[in-house]
Amino acid sequence: MTVVGLGIEGVDLVRFLTSEGARVTVSDSRRPDQLHAALDAVTPFAPALSLGDPAHPAVTDAEAVFVSQSVDWHLPALDAARARGVPVSSMARLFLERCPAPVAGITGSSGKTTTTALVGAMLDAAEVDHVVGGNIGVGLLGLLDRIDPDTRVVAELSHTQLESVESSPHWACLTNVTPNHLDQFSWDAYVDLKRRIFQFQGADDVAIFNLDDPVSRDLLREAPGTVRATSLVAPLVADGVALDGVTVEEGTIVRREGGAAHAVMTRQDVPLRGEHNLANVLQATAVASLLGVPDTAIASAVRGFRGVAHRLEHVATVEGVLWVNDSIATTPERTLAGLRSYTEPVVLLLGGRDKALPLDELAAAVATRCRAVITFGEAGELFASAMRPAASDLHVARVDTIEAAVLAAARVARPGDVVLCSPAGTSFDAYPNFERRGEAFREAVRALLGGR
Repeated sequence: MTVVGLGIEGVDLVRFLTSEGARVTVSDSRRPDQLHAALDAVTPFAPALSLGDPAHPAVTDAEAVFVSQSVDWHLPALDAARARGVPVSSMARLFLERCPAPVAGITGSSGKTTTTALVGAMLDAAEVDHVVGGNIGVGLLGLLDRIDPDTRVVAELSHTQLESVESSPHWACLTNVTPNHLDQFSWDAYVDLKRRIFQFQGADDVAIFNLDDPVSRDLLREAPGTVRATSLVAPLVADGVALDGVTVEEGTIVRREGGAAHAVMTRQDVPLRGEHNLANVLQATAVASLLGVPDTAIASAVRGFRGVAHRLEHVATVEGVLWVNDSIATTPERTLAGLRSYTEPVVLLLGGRDKALPLDELAAAVATRCRAVITFGEAGELFASAMRPAASDLHVARVDTIEAAVLAAARVARPGDVVLCSPAGTSFDAYPNFERRGEAFREAVRALLGGR
């Protein structure tokens, strides 16, 4: 067996496959010095290593190949393996095949991690036996020995994880589908990947759609099973048919089921900022209710929820300035959602690697919401050039690193401002993932504060 890509999924696969008696080879295009932590994690399982050469015969001559989500599904070596009849699978696909309990799967262009974490918190509050894993940062296969047929299983699934699956979760939730990853996929191909969250469902399965998102609303018609819906503003109706689901009515979050309305909590009970987070709460409520969580436990979990790291995460307040880590924002749309979460003047940090997504709407919002914009990284000049025409009095500065961006922001921020690190680009110009970039931002803010 060969595992391609030694990230979280690769480590999970090595552990699982060796536990089943397989002889495993790891293939990764990176050098050993770039894989210290991952190699340490798999050393006890003694896999063979094929590093620095993704076209190695370890892939093309394998009995079976398992591909991590960070790896291009159509690498020449993988295409060659398929041509030779080698089965190609993944962590997500194998988990869905082996899991003894029904799975609730959550995907979307944005909001899927927060929604997944909220569902986990709701299951915690209800003291229901459950596991949560997947794209949220937890390998799925390592959870299998904790799952019995009655366990509630919640999996966050990214578009690249869905690319490899041939089955859909019993409960599927699509938070939204908006332009993303267009540097890697066409728009139609990207939508097709999100569609797979419900595409293989049967008549007894359930899919939840966000009526406020045009693509999600259109895809609703294709669902093979039962449909439920969420909306912040619209009636739960599709093609003239009333749907069960969760909505907001006169300031109250209401769960509608079988024609009956059940008040769950008020909008004021939601501690998370932003309409996008309120939408996440609705979707999590819809999923949790399908998993048997009572409304009282749902409301209790939401009231106590303080968000997920790197998603509008409050790092510090110093001399009246709030520093916020929103490193998860790898698209202009996510940055817009972050901007709209604050009424205070914003010093915005933009940068990273561009995804070839439109910047016009972001520039228009910056013109009305921001005191200053600091850009950094590979796409720093692109972002700076896009933001400079937004307003004649907007301060725009270009620096090289996130550490320099923090220093530049500190020079222009005033008491009452929010310094928002919401980059609108990926981290891959300088960091392996958005989490590490967010950690770098935190560290730079703490260094600014003298280690406090």
